[in-house]
Amino acid sequence: MDKRDYYEVLGVDRDADSADVKQSYRRLAMKYHPDRNSAEDAQDKFREASEAYEVLSNAEKRSAYDRFGHAGVDNSNGFTFTQGGEFDDIFGDLNDVFSSFFGGRSSRRRNPNAPRQGRDLQYTMQIDLAQAVGGDSISIKVPVLQTCEDCNGSGAAKGTSKSTCTHCRGTGQMTSNRGFLTLSQTCHHCNGTGEVIKTPCRTCGGVGRVERERTLSVKVPPGVEEDTQLALRGKGESGINGGPPGDLFVVFNIRDHPIFQRQGTNLYCEVPVSFTQAALGAEIDIPTLDGEDKLKISAGTQTGSTFRLRGQGVTSIKARHSGKGDLIVRVVVETPVKLSDEQKDLLYQFQETLDERRTEHSPKGSKWFSAFSDFFENIANK
Repeated sequence: MDKRDYYEVLGVDRDADSADVKQSYRRLAMKYHPDRNSAEDAQDKFREASEAYEVLSNAEKRSAYDRFGHAGVDNSNGFTFTQGGEFDDIFGDLNDVFSSFFGGRSSRRRNPNAPRQGRDLQYTMQIDLAQAVGGDSISIKVPVLQTCEDCNGSGAAKGTSKSTCTHCRGTGQMTSNRGFLTLSQTCHHCNGTGEVIKTPCRTCGGVGRVERERTLSVKVPPGVEEDTQLALRGKGESGINGGPPGDLFVVFNIRDHPIFQRQGTNLYCEVPVSFTQAALGAEIDIPTLDGEDKLKISAGTQTGSTFRLRGQGVTSIKARHSGKGDLIVRVVVETPVKLSDEQKDLLYQFQETLDERRTEHSPKGSKWFSAFSDFFENIANK
């Protein structure tokens, strides 16, 4: 079969610079590398891209290819690759690509049969403010992958075992020679394990793990804050090939409370009081997370006034803080609505008594009206 044009293989123009050639090769290598792509033609496409890159990434070879085509770089026609630095550059680029697959390690060094830790899992737990403040113990159900008990994680049906892969002869690698270059690639028949399962376990389908729902008891620490993460070691997915299990990370999400808002270790709430309570003073009932409490407000309390109840807040989850925060109560004077005619008459009479001694009864209002009058008087005098 005739070889495809190298520029066409890499998808670059004939005047593409070395950076474009390298970038295109990396993209194709990552797409078709057998360790990442199990398609039947992936290995051939990977080899084709590697061959094109070996030529087009070298100025001398690329020049020969541009002049004579494939005949200019065919070993059978007397053309040989230059050894030394140019070879090292090519091989280094290949290793760079392999490193990008496996986090800096060559694929040839990865042992698919080595024990691997199971994946970590995350569970978002919805809790009430009272649970966040006081702590609690809550049961949760988490779906996890656990080692299949029927095959003990081997993937092979009971009474059977894995057999040596006949394609790679148990090495897990398929090698091919092309000129001076030997390519070693993961065997896609056994995925590099060197073993195949002829009779898969019916329970897990040959995977070695099954999904199960695990019930766990989670202890909510008192004072936990929004998005706090609690690690449950070893409660994640089961390991592979005898590896340790992963961890489960519980993230706390606190529901909004109809009365209280939390800021750090303090709780805040608004309490409505009547006009007469604010004017005459009163002892009112206020809510806390532990139940009701009494709050004494003084005569003449204005709307927006705050009162602090020590130790009625939240225990800090942080070790450097001790004790509990406070409950901050903001008083809101409520204006009466839907008054009867009699009530309106009484208020009019009451207002008349206030107007007689405005400065004494309404110091803030008197000050404001005085400033208001001065402002317009200054405008008139200009």
